Amino acid sequence: MTQAPKLTLFNSLSRSKEAFTPLHAGKVGMYVCGVTVYDYCHVGHARVMVVFDVIYRWLMQLGFDVDYVRNFTDVDDKIIKRAAERGVSIDELTGAMIEAFHADADALGCLRPTHEPRATGHMHAMIAMIESLIARNYAYVSDSGDVLYAVRRFAGYGQLSGKNIDELESGSRVDVDEQKRDPLDFVLWKMAKKGEPAWASPWGEGRPGWHIECSAMSCGHLGESFDIHGGGMDLKFPHHENEIAQAQAANGGKFARYWLHNGFVNINAEKMSKSLGNFFTIREVTERYHPETLRMFMLGTHYRSPLDFSDAALDVAKTGLDRLYETKKRVGASVWYEIKDRSQVVPEGFAAAMNDDFNTPEALAELFEVSRQLNRALDAGEAAAGLTDAMIAMSDLLGVLQQEADAWFQSGDVDSVRIEAHIEARKQARKDRDFTRADAIRDELAAEGIVLEDGPSGTSWKKV
Repeated sequence: MTQAPKLTLFNSLSRSKEAFTPLHAGKVGMYVCGVTVYDYCHVGHARVMVVFDVIYRWLMQLGFDVDYVRNFTDVDDKIIKRAAERGVSIDELTGAMIEAFHADADALGCLRPTHEPRATGHMHAMIAMIESLIARNYAYVSDSGDVLYAVRRFAGYGQLSGKNIDELESGSRVDVDEQKRDPLDFVLWKMAKKGEPAWASPWGEGRPGWHIECSAMSCGHLGESFDIHGGGMDLKFPHHENEIAQAQAANGGKFARYWLHNGFVNINAEKMSKSLGNFFTIREVTERYHPETLRMFMLGTHYRSPLDFSDAALDVAKTGLDRLYETKKRVGASVWYEIKDRSQVVPEGFAAAMNDDFNTPEALAELFEVSRQLNRALDAGEAAAGLTDAMIAMSDLLGVLQQEADAWFQSGDVDSVRIEAHIEARKQARKDRDFTRADAIRDELAAEGIVLEDGPSGTSWKKV
């Protein structure tokens, strides 16, 4: 194995690939926008989880000490509305949804970030940032009492999204305030309505606007300047554009240095989203497919490209995983172990793909190639420890092949008790030399997509 090229990534801010150089040698600060916890996560959220989990894993593989921060927005108009609809407190709703989020992320094989701050735990930091913006004349208190950001005061507005400020229309997740000096201005602090949650501030009881939350939480955990800020493409404008405007105005021009955005998940050429009503929750999908199949499906497309969601695409991902698990099964559970030092066993092609803006389709191609080579070696009875090590290391870095092979082939929507009973009946038929009956049982299972494999230790089965 040779040293792979230096990591390059596509920086949305410069719209080009750049060599990655961390602000502090050996350390990486990465902030990824999380979810608003009022409902279960959909497949679009799953893509963000998986994409940045793979990036997190690879940065650590390169030897960086990664401080990975992903937030929860736990106060918001949608949260207030949903809690009222369900007749529960906001804390009850957000607590349950955060627990559900963790269950979904864990099922997808995602590592937990270093920090998972909640917006409600950072009110003092948000208020301090807003005070700084007012002092620097980037924000003002309107006649209604809301505090608004004066967009045209910030000369660099539009630098991330490439939008012309004169052509922009107001875009915000909070109510439009008629007291705005300019239609583009957005809310930093909004006065509470009766019955809404509120926090004390210099401007009265209220709560923060959506955008200020991430600016305050990212800087609070990673400092005024840090390495990577990530999220879905849908956040580039206005959310990330507004984050830049707030943070740079408050911090004297410092904020995130590299911006990474994953592409949309599409259904019938339309972006999957709750607002369009064309979404599937992670839980709905994983009732029909193993969560690792969903992860594999996402790894098959470069993170910046659109991802077309369909059962057919999930079936392809499942077939690919089955092939890899076949190899894992041949290697044997006693040989498949954790690689303590991957630096010496990760193939050059895999490292080169990952260092080229986290190109997981090319990395997967390398994994499949090593799997083929390993199978050929096993067929020939040749020593294959190096290939096995490489396959284990690559699969760990991509977060796949994390199940036991036998359990993988017995998972899915099948009646394993009935299948085992058929296997026993076939075994007895063969013992009785009733081969016609034995073959009929095999054919019956094969028609259901259940393949039997006879070996020295008995008969095993898998679903194809």
